[in-house]
Formats: sequence, C-alpha cells, structure tokens
Amino acid sequence: MTNEHERPHGHEYEEQEDERPEAGEVAKPGPRIYVASLSDYNAGRLHGAWIDATQETEQLHAEIAAMLERSPEPLAEEWAIHDYEGFHDTRISEYESLERISLIANGIAEHGPPFAAWISTCDPSEETVESFQEAFRGNYPSREAYAEEIVDDLGYQQIIDEAIPGYLAAYVSFDADAFIHDSELNGDITIVDAPDGTVFVFDGHA
Repeated sequence: MTNEHERPHGHEYEEQEDERPEAGEVAKPGPRIYVASLSDYNAGRLHGAWIDATQETEQLHAEIAAMLERSPEPLAEEWAIHDYEGFHDTRISEYESLERISLIANGIAEHGPPFAAWISTCDPSEETVESFQEAFRGNYPSREAYAEEIVDDLGYQQIIDEAIPGYLAAYVSFDADAFIHDSELNGDITIVDAPDGTVFVFDGHA
C-alpha cells in the first residue's frame, strides 16, 4: 500500500506547474516556502508553488488553497513544505505551522540574521519579536570584543587601575575572557556564531 505522504521516485516523477527558479535565476528576496500538493506527488507529478513567507497566516493559507485548487487531482487537499529559502540557519519542517513560519519570516525580514540565530536558541514559547528585542545585545567581531566592551562599560579596568599601585599595574588585569566564559556557563548570556565569523550576543535572562 502506498503511503499517502510518500514522494514518487524515478521515472514516475513527472514535473507539472513547478515554479522553482531555473539554474542561474536570481531567487526572490526574503524568506519563502515551496508548498507542494501531496495528492499530486502520489499521482507521480510535481504541483506546487513558491510562496512569500512574510505574509500573515491567513494569506499563507489562502495561497496554499489557491495552489491546491489549480491541481489536476480532483481531491487535492493535503500539502507539505518541500523547500524553503531565506531562513538562514533556521530549520523548517515539512509540516511546520504557518503561524510559526509567518512569525519567523517577518522577524528575519525586519531584523535579519540575528533573529534567525535567536530562534535557533530560544524556547518555542519565547518566539516573539518583542522577546528578541529584549534579549539581543548586539553583533560583535568576536567574543573578545564583547568582553572588552563589558569591561569598559562596567568600569572594571578603571577600578583595578585605581586600586593597584603603579608598579604592580603591569601584572594585574581583569580576565575578560574567563568572565564571558563563566557568563555563558551560568546562562547570563548566549553567544551564537554568525555566518560571517562575527558573533551575536543575547541576554540569557531577558
């Protein structure tokens, strides 16, 4: 018995109404999903559409319904997400809720890679733009650069300079790297490596 959600293989797989970009074609900007009709997959054809994921949930449902209505299959009702673009490192499942897709896509469209990085680390119950804005501390060249800023902002080095005699100053310094390491272990901050080699820093208690 053929599984209802099984994708056809080999020569039985015939393309129809595939709106994926041709090789060399520039993809549309922003997060988007490719939604396919499962009835068509079972019938051995590809029928689906690329959809702008930054729309509201109701609009996503409407575009999927319109795609299914264009299907040559008489009872095309079920669908799945078979591809996606513009979500950075965020993973989207075949049956991801459209509410979550809209939230993530709009967050990325507004805030870019930092929002995608934050989504990959936070609890699902915290996935809101407001929570991201409260948690995001910034994008830094490195962990060391963030540590140096913390030392300056909190005035630790100044305290050391004022408390230690000049002849000992060369031998005393604030261990910023250890401070950042311990802050991560304690859950005070979360640091995520960015694709370009920089880091995103988030407040662990926001």
